[in-house]
Amino acid sequence: MLKIPGYEDGPLVPGTAYLDDPLFWPVHLGSCLRGERALRAAFGADWDAAMELSRALSAESHWPVFSVPLSSGHTIHVVYRNIVDERGVDYLIHHPAWSAAETLAVDDGHFMGPGVAWPELLSVARQPATEGVDDPDSRLLLIFPALGDARLPHEAAAPLTTALTALTSIEDPAEVATLLLANQGQWAPAHWTTADGVRTNDGGHSYRNPENAFALPEDRLREISAALDGVSHSRGTGRRKLG
Repeated sequence: MLKIPGYEDGPLVPGTAYLDDPLFWPVHLGSCLRGERALRAAFGADWDAAMELSRALSAESHWPVFSVPLSSGHTIHVVYRNIVDERGVDYLIHHPAWSAAETLAVDDGHFMGPGVAWPELLSVARQPATEGVDDPDSRLLLIFPALGDARLPHEAAAPLTTALTALTSIEDPAEVATLLLANQGQWAPAHWTTADGVRTNDGGHSYRNPENAFALPEDRLREISAALDGVSHSRGTGRRKLG
């Protein structure tokens, strides 16, 4: 049984087998596919099969976990938290030196986020890995529901379209990419700023907004910012760029 320090004592199991199913991706991105047009474009005639897969993913007997290692030694864990009446997807980050994982975002009816900015999402997708989820397209789509960025570049749809083309059977990946970027997560897109190596936002539900009473402490915010950007955070000795 998998264990994530400080996390719920649930039946955590590797979820990697789901990654080869083209239907997994629109199901995983479901909270960002709002409206009949988006659902039709993403699922088409596969709606019934997608709902069957969704039920399997949300079974109380197992909580699928998808682990995305970062170059800094941190790992993002995407966890399907299958508690009856409290189901959701948790986006956690952990380092072996930490006593417990921290929450970046929560994708459920009581959502918390955003957890990442667009440049961080691209950085996480492109960081090399030799274990866990190592495919850049898979990493991009896995972490996408934690995104919330009001300042997307004009070319943002391109890598998302590429990932959807590679991993799904969606007929028009470019259309779905555009719809995903228009909605992003359940929260309003946040404005991100960086000061002294710490990237923060103004989201009212975000752990990375220092103005929120539940925000992560500054040292964690700094370390997480470095890790998501692909920078090694050396405690007490500054930071160095990897690679």
